[in-house]
Amino acid sequence: MSRIIGLLGPLSALLAVGFGAFGTHGLRGQLDEYHLGVYHTAVQYHFYHALGLTLIGLALQRHPLNRLLQWSGSLMLAGTLLFSGSLYLLALLGSRWLGMVTPFGGLLFIASWLLFGLALFWQPPADHVETQSPAE
Repeated sequence: MSRIIGLLGPLSALLAVGFGAFGTHGLRGQLDEYHLGVYHTAVQYHFYHALGLTLIGLALQRHPLNRLLQWSGSLMLAGTLLFSGSLYLLALLGSRWLGMVTPFGGLLFIASWLLFGLALFWQPPADHVETQSPAE
């Protein structure tokens, strides 16, 4: 799980940069100001949570069995798909009903950050955790 989350964070950031560039260069003149603003919000939250997912991936590399970190990563990924994904589609397709999906993604973001914080709070520092050497 830690390797997957560790890969998905930077991959998500890569996509956020690509979607941002597409929005700036490919959608200017194609969308009205409202829809461009919606698209920009999608990119902004996508990027924030790609960085969050990367942080969770790094924490999971130190503590791969931490279930709170695992859940946090899964919820952050799902939140990105629901929140930013619904806003991307709303901006591009103009279907207002997609806006009803967005708050569920936001709730997943909140839950993910909460679990991440709890995981960091409850996880003892790495220098206090007894570890076995690979030879044992």
